[in-house]
Amino acid sequence: MYAIIETGGKQYRVEAGSTIQVERLPGDVGGVVNLDQVRLVHGDAGLVIGQPLVQGATVTAEIVRHGRTRSITVFKKKRRKNYRRTRGHRQGFTKLLVKEIATA
Repeated sequence: MYAIIETGGKQYRVEAGSTIQVERLPGDVGGVVNLDQVRLVHGDAGLVIGQPLVQGATVTAEIVRHGRTRSITVFKKKRRKNYRRTRGHRQGFTKLLVKEIATA
């Protein structure tokens, strides 16, 4: 059984027991998160496609850890104007362990 969920503006294909890295979510490590933005569920009953969401379907996941990705360099420049700006950015993320996919 697998599902396609949406969180943080992105879509992920998840199965029970899999780990995913998503945009940072509120909550403590070891806490449980219910993701109810389920777009598609494929299981024993067949394929259920939401329009846009599957009614009553939820994905339960446990927060494994919070962290930040590797640093990227953001560089801006305007030619012939002596304008240069350098910044770094590290995006926050949450690693989730998918426990259960529940349908209505």
